[in-house]
Amino acid sequence: MSLLLASASQARRRLLELASIPHSVQVSGVDEDAITDSSPAQLVQKLAQAKAQAVDALLSIEQKPALGVLGCDSVLEFDGEIFGKPVDDSQAIARWQRMAGRSGLLHTGHCLLSKNQQLATVSTTVHFAPLTKTEIEAYVATGEPLQCAGGFALEGRGGLVVDKLEGCYSNVIGLSLPLLRRWLPVLQ
Repeated sequence: MSLLLASASQARRRLLELASIPHSVQVSGVDEDAITDSSPAQLVQKLAQAKAQAVDALLSIEQKPALGVLGCDSVLEFDGEIFGKPVDDSQAIARWQRMAGRSGLLHTGHCLLSKNQQLATVSTTVHFAPLTKTEIEAYVATGEPLQCAGGFALEGRGGLVVDKLEGCYSNVIGLSLPLLRRWLPVLQ
């Protein structure tokens, strides 16, 4: 039994590997900028659904994986704004100057298409470390913040700039393993 992950995220792939969930990957090609919503939690759910549906539509009945097609998307909600991946170093630095020493909500939308459709958004509060300008610039200079929703990767150097989490740890990396445990027969 396997799962088809509709995502280009290396972090999501790694989570599935570490959890020993058999899977393959097919990138959806969904134009994320074409999907909008003023609610960050609803936006990531719409994006996850669009990714799963785009990949599922390419499959014949025989090609559909036993565990289904999983789409995910994440954004950081900070001061009522949606923070996806920063577009450049300047934007990453400006965001980090605002986020340092404060908290935001990391939302990850999940959509599993199997015999039926399951949708959920998991939200985790992220408390960021108070950082100096030099620390912010050094972190942004690694390039890591430009690859991640919210401008940090918890599983990478970004783990050094997060003081505390309230909620699901794996959700901040890109998918909630506790949610998948409830949705999939992975522990049987």
